Amino acid sequence: MTFISDLFINGRWTPGATDSRFPVINPADGSLLASFAAADEIDCDAAVEAAAAALPAWSATPPRERGEILRRAFEILTEEKEQLAETIVLENGKSYADALGEANYAIEFFRWFAEEAVRIRGDFRLSPSGDKHIVVTHQPIGVSLLVTPWNFPAAMATRKIAPALAAGCTVILKPARETPLTATHVVDALRRAGVPDGVVNLVTPVPTGPAIARMLHHPDVRKLSFTGSTEVGRILLHEAADNVVSASMELGGNAPFVILPGADLDAAVDGALVAKMRNGGSACTAANRFYVHSSLAEDFAHRMATELEEWSVGPGIDRENKLGALVSVHERDKVAELVDAAVAAGAFVVTGGNSSEHGAFYSPTVLSGVSHESPIARTEIFGPVTSVIEYDDVDDAVRMANDTIYGLIAYVYGESAPALAVAQRLDAGMVAVNRAVLSDPAAPFGGMKQSGLGREGSSEGILEFLEEKYIGIDL
Repeated sequence: MTFISDLFINGRWTPGATDSRFPVINPADGSLLASFAAADEIDCDAAVEAAAAALPAWSATPPRERGEILRRAFEILTEEKEQLAETIVLENGKSYADALGEANYAIEFFRWFAEEAVRIRGDFRLSPSGDKHIVVTHQPIGVSLLVTPWNFPAAMATRKIAPALAAGCTVILKPARETPLTATHVVDALRRAGVPDGVVNLVTPVPTGPAIARMLHHPDVRKLSFTGSTEVGRILLHEAADNVVSASMELGGNAPFVILPGADLDAAVDGALVAKMRNGGSACTAANRFYVHSSLAEDFAHRMATELEEWSVGPGIDRENKLGALVSVHERDKVAELVDAAVAAGAFVVTGGNSSEHGAFYSPTVLSGVSHESPIARTEIFGPVTSVIEYDDVDDAVRMANDTIYGLIAYVYGESAPALAVAQRLDAGMVAVNRAVLSDPAAPFGGMKQSGLGREGSSEGILEFLEEKYIGIDL
């Protein structure tokens, strides 16, 4: 495949000011996919300045025209979704089925926000005192810095770019260095769809932290949208505070999966396989801790193991493989260390627990006898590991599920009424009841506690890139 491996600044692909590059590696076999342009301070400044210069004209562009460009990008990527999926597989490592699912999901954000661009609402009413009319309108917040992770390199980019452009903002996209090739494909689709010069820019600075801090301190940058770890999110919030930059944060998760007494175990196992193993477990929405009633725990662990032992593991480019590689050997080793520590603390490996000799593969794993206090239950695993924790009392399950700094998503399986009652008690921005997938461009995505600030998708997503303005009128 041919990849674009340059920066995109002011409507042009460029190798950058220094022409220095970093490797993009296929985690399945360690091969070099591309040498990607490394941005420096000059490049990052140029991207911000291009976005600032393009902002007035783009903000003044009629919403219908902005929406039509997003619609054309949707149509371009729809035709190229298999190529986009293959790029995701090669640089991220996930299975082809997962990559194609991501591509379809990512593309939908361009269609959704093409429609939302023309539906930005306002308000007009007489004040209670009758002395004036209150007009409430919205305007674009301004130049927006979008920082995305490696685990969903297409979806996290489109989920931010689409509402920003629909709102009339200009953007600088900073993708993860592990997966920049997917980002260039998305940006080039926007270029071909007719995005004006300077409206969308892409930089991959090396080193990353100082460059992001520099851009956040530029007076023209008024918005930060970040998806990544809570640890990095805290640092970026500190940086954003100096210039009071508006910040949207989609941070880490530690999702509980609660199986209630009397639950349909066949449905729970089917759901657990998707909620845990989608994307190889490398998702902030991945089920992390399985709280299973003691009457079902042994059977659940056995059924999960039996299913996973049939899964083929290997390079995602082979479409028959159900589980691909993790994004790097480093990530694989982090998962292995968590499993080893859990076993040393008394957990039992029902199946799996093995690292590959070649490539960043880790076998699908089921652990039983895990303690709620175990590090593997307190940490976002980001790998294909199911940790089963038994409970006897539903109140204890709820308490343990909420015993975390995170609150992104939770899963509940059980009879409808008790499952809904538990869902209401869980500290999570999203709760899936008797289903394994919640993400939808039409639904608000976001968490509570240290899992983030703000919402993406739905009608709320565009509001993150708009300032509300009140005008009082004497008629």
